Amino acid sequence: MAQNTLSSGTPHTWSFFRAGGFDQVKIQTGQDIASIDQLDQKLWAALSCPTRGLEFDNKTLDVIDTDKDGRIRAPEIIAACKWACAMLKDPDQLVQESQALPLAAINDDNPEGQQILASARQILANLGKPDSAAIDIDDTTDTVRIFAQTRFNGDGIIPVDSADDDFTKSVIADIIAVHGSLIDRSGKPGIDKVTLDLFFVQLQAYADWYAQSESDAAVHPLGQATPAAFAAYAAVAAKIDDYFARCRLAAYDSRALAALNRQECEYLAIFARDLAITADEVVGFPLARIGADKPLHLAVAINPAWLERIATFLTAVVTPILGDKTELSESDWLAIKARFAAYAAWQAAKPAVQVEKLGVPRIREILAGAPQPAIDLLIIQDKALEPEANAIVIVDKLVRYNRDLYRLLVNFVNFSSFYTQKHLAVFQVGRLYLDQRSCDLCIHVNDMATHAAMAPLSRAYIAYCDCTRRGDVILEKRVIAVAFTSGDSDNLMVGRNGVFYDRKGRDWDATIVKIIESPISIREAFWSPYKRVIRWIEEQIAKRAAAADTAASTAVRQSFEHAADTAAGAAAKPKPKLDIGTIAALGVAVGGISTAFGYLLQSFFNLGPAMPVGVIGLILLISGPSMVIAWLKLRQRNLAPLLDANGWAVNTRARINIPFGTSLTAIPKLPPGSRRDLFDPYAESRKGRVWTVVAIAMIGVVWGVWYFGGLERMCPDVFPESSYMERIKKKMPVQPATQPTTAPVPVVIAPK
Repeated sequence: MAQNTLSSGTPHTWSFFRAGGFDQVKIQTGQDIASIDQLDQKLWAALSCPTRGLEFDNKTLDVIDTDKDGRIRAPEIIAACKWACAMLKDPDQLVQESQALPLAAINDDNPEGQQILASARQILANLGKPDSAAIDIDDTTDTVRIFAQTRFNGDGIIPVDSADDDFTKSVIADIIAVHGSLIDRSGKPGIDKVTLDLFFVQLQAYADWYAQSESDAAVHPLGQATPAAFAAYAAVAAKIDDYFARCRLAAYDSRALAALNRQECEYLAIFARDLAITADEVVGFPLARIGADKPLHLAVAINPAWLERIATFLTAVVTPILGDKTELSESDWLAIKARFAAYAAWQAAKPAVQVEKLGVPRIREILAGAPQPAIDLLIIQDKALEPEANAIVIVDKLVRYNRDLYRLLVNFVNFSSFYTQKHLAVFQVGRLYLDQRSCDLCIHVNDMATHAAMAPLSRAYIAYCDCTRRGDVILEKRVIAVAFTSGDSDNLMVGRNGVFYDRKGRDWDATIVKIIESPISIREAFWSPYKRVIRWIEEQIAKRAAAADTAASTAVRQSFEHAADTAAGAAAKPKPKLDIGTIAALGVAVGGISTAFGYLLQSFFNLGPAMPVGVIGLILLISGPSMVIAWLKLRQRNLAPLLDANGWAVNTRARINIPFGTSLTAIPKLPPGSRRDLFDPYAESRKGRVWTVVAIAMIGVVWGVWYFGGLERMCPDVFPESSYMERIKKKMPVQPATQPTTAPVPVVIAPK
């Protein structure tokens, strides 16, 4: 038990439980929720989380996210808890996670609670359920039925069907087509006051601008053909101005004539590649050949890149204004420019408005109908229901908190949903079936590269899977990170396929695209040394077999290539002699191996009744180190990096120890009462394997009997003495020689 004495008021007494290697606060009562601001945030499991990518109602998260930054933080959680507890008579109502909120549970002792209660009753009355004693989320979100009688919902946005007459409806549709739409509370596109005013301001400005051209005849020198003629004129105006400017310069100084017509070298750069008359280099050349005060011939010797535009200019502008002329003097050109000056000034004054797309006839029709006051009145009527609509939002907020707030707390303030496994945590997005296993720790991933950079810190075996499913309209895709916490990794590899079931029960095709390797289980670590040895032996056998196959193929090829020479010189070639040094080396090697194996057997047989202990010791000697390393790493598995990589701010080290990790990944087990038929008609034959084992055992027995001197004693002249027996005999004490029993014969020396 712990108390927080740093908060104002009476300190709340907290209870804690231990899971995941850290103390977590218990949230069991409404008073725990109401006092959440007194809990030291150092004791919170998390301090922030994203509003997307969780198995949680997004709208509820958006309501809690008051600053609309896409993240839920501790202060927002505290504010939600304080408000919800104040709006309920008994905060214990939140712990029930009820879908429906009883009206009797709403606290009507304060003004806001009274308004919520009145609004809830009005909502139920509008839905045809005035006698209902509770309200749920389906009631508060059915705004279409709530506002069905008024056509308005208080948001100040008017859809097309809010109008009564067809003309007003068509004007609202035009406004949406021109300026775009806003989404009404009912989900329909509509307009607001700002959009309405902007539309009619643009209508009037465009209509006034267009009326200027009708009052001034000079604006349209060619009548209805003026717009097309002006377009043809504007397309070549700059180029014709350039031509006459060059001609004036040539008249001023003839020395500039060659440069004004471009140098020959500039043509050579173009001729070096495929010609295209629309190339930028050609377009930039003069319109025609420059000469002093030379008129422009509109049909002959024109820059090929400008032929089409000049032809249109001649037909649409020159002929209607100057008559049947093909040459244009500078004075003629100035006259044409003067004729279009008024039109050009009028075009320059055109307001930049979006309503132009409606056309002048429709613009004048709308202005003549004067629908603006009527649409304005519709918006005023809609805004009049704003207090009632806002009250519906508040009711919806309380109903959502009643259902979802406690569930968020046990996934944010503590991780009891994850560790108790009564319900999946909000970050567990489903279950993956792959390699005869089901994995429950599946986390949604927004950016695999970013997530994979931090995931190794979790010390867990992580497989990233691309998931796809055919939706109603498009192919849906998502990426998940899956933690394998039981079994082994022998058959886990990039490219393996499985099936992922999301929390809605929908199945997805899942394919492993990236793996972050770490130990999975102690069992895997136990067998890993033997598997490595077997893999090494298989690799060596494969290499030797490949080498032998290559050598055999080479020998066969060479034998066919040199068949004649081989047959002729076979008798003359001496047989290769045995390499005595090689034989000696092989003998030493075999002797060393035999000696080592003999010591091992001797030590093993000397154990006597303790031989089973020796077997266990040998196994531990081989598998022990890898098991210890795996045990140390498995104890370090941590959930926090997997969530932090997704945008969480986990406030603790949430361990996934070995027993808990085993519960997150289920391996196959036969159901209780199942029957097994062990007969396999396609099983491999074991006869060869059995005879091989028997032969190896017999060879081992014979070798052991010889090594320990048994064969030598039975047949001393046939079997040589083993090295073991030689060492035994050398260590035996030497017996002293037997003394003669007869007395020594005295030596008598005869006198001289």
